[in-house]
Amino acid sequence: MQNPVKTPLYDAHVALGGKIVEFGGFLLPVQYGTGVIKEHMAVRTAAGLFDVSHMGEFSLTGPDAVKNLNRILTNDFSVMYDGQARYSPMCNEEGGTVDDLIVYKVSDNDYFIVVNAANREKDFSWMESHMEGDVVFRNISDDYAQIALQGPKAEEIIKKLVKEEDIPAKYYSAKWNVKIGDSSCILSRTGYTGEAGFEIYLPSGEGCAMWYLLLETGKEEGLIPCGLGARDTLRLEASMPLYGHELSDVISPLAAGLKTFVKMDKEDFIGKSAMLAADTPKRRRVGLRVTGKGIIREHQDLYIGENKIGVSTSGTHCPYLGYPVAMAYVDAELAEPGTVVEADVRGRRVAAEIVKMPFYKRA
Repeated sequence: MQNPVKTPLYDAHVALGGKIVEFGGFLLPVQYGTGVIKEHMAVRTAAGLFDVSHMGEFSLTGPDAVKNLNRILTNDFSVMYDGQARYSPMCNEEGGTVDDLIVYKVSDNDYFIVVNAANREKDFSWMESHMEGDVVFRNISDDYAQIALQGPKAEEIIKKLVKEEDIPAKYYSAKWNVKIGDSSCILSRTGYTGEAGFEIYLPSGEGCAMWYLLLETGKEEGLIPCGLGARDTLRLEASMPLYGHELSDVISPLAAGLKTFVKMDKEDFIGKSAMLAADTPKRRRVGLRVTGKGIIREHQDLYIGENKIGVSTSGTHCPYLGYPVAMAYVDAELAEPGTVVEADVRGRRVAAEIVKMPFYKRA
């Protein structure tokens, strides 16, 4: 992508006073006039609305679809019910992470795949080059707008618009052809905030109308539009990895703490032999609670005394928790909760303690 792309909701963001920035090749609001802290708190206590139309969507169909998913991705897709969603890392031959993504089973031999925005071209090329057998693989990203309705009051809002039987019952499941307003949508019980909520996929040309409909419907519940700033503070507070920070082409999902989604008992998948050969990761992703004065951001070296033991990958002040946290990779033997470290923040040492993740977990 050369020039940044406007999402289908761009005009709505401008009309509502969103501060537009470039992110992953797309023009998106980083925040609205309310500011990041109020947007973050709205999602934790009421509801917030996010434009996530920059995410990529692929379609995989055909008799060999499952076989390909199981070889290209680390999770196991052998047994899924229609509408079920499953998270998975996707690895290269060296065991590093090409991306992390979500696969939905639409029906037998029919899968809907959602990938990270900045990686959509890279992911499509990677997957396409590794497809074998009788499948049809298509990049359908431009067909969709995607809106995330997140927060404890998200369900109250969606119930005003959707029949009870059309609301997916389980976390990480979805319903197809759900009527919301004038649109036929995919309604998914998923999100990237650490809260309950939904993600709505619909035809790209109908995105703005849906955005306004949801905001109007959720007004009584305190629903407000939110930008990338709050999306980042929320996912960090919930200890969710972000590609390009906690995951990359050289970081194994095992080092990232994603062992649950790496099925080593599968016959084979890309990266398995490299992971077996490497044995235990030398570094591990950890959570840091800042105990000193300051905020630890990304790319800050971590020390115990004069020994450099790791580096931070994301960090911020968490509005709901009321204190700063960070995620980092540290030497595996020093990754135990309770370990005291210091970060070099522009030449000044800031103290922190390794703590269990997630930092925040909804009740």
